[in-house]
Amino acid sequence: MFVIFATKPLNDGTKGFRFIFFGYKGLYRKRKAVSRGWFKYQPLDNMNAYHFGKRTLYVEHAYSRKKLFHFAG
Repeated sequence: MFVIFATKPLNDGTKGFRFIFFGYKGLYRKRKAVSRGWFKYQPLDNMNAYHFGKRTLYVEHAYSRKKLFHFAG
């Protein structure tokens, strides 16, 4: 099933949510104390991280070996 936009809360008690947006899976997190810098890009094993101060957006790679199954939809 193709989902245009779906969200669910994070299960670890932090502020943020998991999402699916036009087939791209990821998560958004707002931190309380630690700033990661303004508009920084960090490639990870299965995701790309985009940091906007205390807010971070993680987007899954399209070719990821470890897929996020049944993530937010």
